[in-house]
Amino acid sequence: MTAILYSFRRCPYAIRARLALHVSGVEVEMREILLRSKPAAFLAASPSATVPCLVTDSGGIDESLDVMLWALRQNDPEGWLQMPEAGHDWIARADGPFKGALDRVKYASRHPSSDVAEARRAAVAFFDDLEMALGAWVFDRASLADYAILPFVRQFAFVDKPWFDAQPWPKVQAWLAAFLASDRFDAVMVKRPLWVEGPAPSTA
Repeated sequence: MTAILYSFRRCPYAIRARLALHVSGVEVEMREILLRSKPAAFLAASPSATVPCLVTDSGGIDESLDVMLWALRQNDPEGWLQMPEAGHDWIARADGPFKGALDRVKYASRHPSSDVAEARRAAVAFFDDLEMALGAWVFDRASLADYAILPFVRQFAFVDKPWFDAQPWPKVQAWLAAFLASDRFDAVMVKRPLWVEGPAPSTA
């Protein structure tokens, strides 16, 4: 069967899954869904009821990083998996402390102001360290670390783009700008019609 990816266009987890699938060239059926109206077929495939969810012959893959690894293990033409071990540390830091900070800053109205201020400080510390590490990429060339982290950097930047652009992070800002201007980003952000679930097959 052709693998099926349940996705939501703006979700950073779904974006990074689509990036890996795009570079791998692995054929998948893209199913764009609304998170406020989740189809039954998606809920049956995704134990966590979150996107992305990749359905393969072997079952469902419910974590975005696992979708990336699945795609790249099928085909990795640009060598994204050939990165130093430190790349996994960067991804873990982005997925853990930085994503927690991002959520508190993005949804500031849901949190006390002291928590939001602390979250912003945590994000600043992440970006300060990233600025020190970056060249054109996290390592000598593009890798899994770049494309696993960039969708979340994008999301944070657009919470308050003028503030982000005014920070002393020229390498981070150039890295993000190159990503946003790339054909690859355009390809994975194409607007797709919502997938409509057909009626269940008759058992009569």
